[in-house]
Amino acid sequence: MKGIFYLLVSYLLGEALSRVIGGFMPGSVLGMVVLFAALKTGVVKADDIKGVATMLLDNMILFFVPIGVGLIATYKVIGPNMLVIVATLVVTTLLVIAVVGWMQQKTGGKRHV
Repeated sequence: MKGIFYLLVSYLLGEALSRVIGGFMPGSVLGMVVLFAALKTGVVKADDIKGVATMLLDNMILFFVPIGVGLIATYKVIGPNMLVIVATLVVTTLLVIAVVGWMQQKTGGKRHV
């Protein structure tokens, strides 16, 4: 029960931060940052959220059902634009891989352990 509380509080704080900064970043993303900071600082122990995190990960497929229904419901819009959508997906994926690889090469050799 404590794990759900920590997740919901993190989400709520993320949504609040999102509104404070004018919606520049989604509240769910900021909530993950808040939870990460709480875990790193020891405010929240990993064991406290392990049960609920495992349950959510085990049932992650359920989160894709609304996306699938939305895609099927909008097939008339997606169909004619499929080439543009696929091209965008391919180009942006390759761009992300290239940027992450470049950043890793630039920062990978400068670690001080």
